[in-house]
Amino acid sequence: MLTLKSGDNEEFYVEESLVLQSDLIKTMVKEERVSTIPLPSIKSKTLVKIIEYLKKLVELTATSNKEDFKNFQREFVNVVLEELLDITVAVNYLKISCLLEFCCQAVADRIKDKSVEAIQKIFKIESDFTSEEVAEFKRETPWAFEGDLDDTTN
Repeated sequence: MLTLKSGDNEEFYVEESLVLQSDLIKTMVKEERVSTIPLPSIKSKTLVKIIEYLKKLVELTATSNKEDFKNFQREFVNVVLEELLDITVAVNYLKISCLLEFCCQAVADRIKDKSVEAIQKIFKIESDFTSEEVAEFKRETPWAFEGDLDDTTN
């Protein structure tokens, strides 16, 4: 058993085989021989979701039920975008490649067909272009400014 300690100091006791799907944890365990893994940049809510995913992955892989796993994956990413982004950043840090690819695709699916303004709003990106520069961009590349402007909640 290993202990994962979240950034908000909550501890999770998990089977070593489960979390060795993380290249970061695998390296820490093998090279540093630690039993408590501090994860200061990951909130406990996010860590719970990641552990839930890894448990389900092992469980459904053992039973070879691909349809149940696909359904679980759909539900797993059916969260608000901010939570999905937190999970994506965390699995990138933990180096869990299968989950990272899945989360990145889910984020890409959410921002597909969004306008530039909508994506800036979703990711809280402030434009450093003047209104004249934006107007010029819109004239030169009108296709980049098409899309769903209002739906930024997903």
